[in-house]
Amino acid sequence: MQKVTGIGGVFLKARDPMALALWYQQHLGVPLLPDSPYGSFIAQSQDETVWSTFADNSDYFGRPEQQMMLNYRVTDLNAMLAQLQAAGVRVDEQRESGDYGDFGWAYDPEGNKFELWQPK
Repeated sequence: MQKVTGIGGVFLKARDPMALALWYQQHLGVPLLPDSPYGSFIAQSQDETVWSTFADNSDYFGRPEQQMMLNYRVTDLNAMLAQLQAAGVRVDEQRESGDYGDFGWAYDPEGNKFELWQPK
């Protein structure tokens, strides 16, 4: 049986794809190719990508119409959230800490909620 070996890409619809890509580059450091809304992360040792489904009535993603949420690994959750807040980004006040690490949330300019994860 054939099977997938990992997440090959993450794709977001946007009213202005280039502007949203540049926002993610500026505020989260997402690498982009020059003059392009495309970029990539190069896998490193110990990388982990979690894949999960949620019930269709879950409010975990924020707005009911939001069908997916991205989770970004960070090395210092508090510093990242402070950096976003200082830049005027909407940051959720909720924080969670558990067996897998620490979590926080923020929103991009199009209202998409995303998760930040500092693994243990």
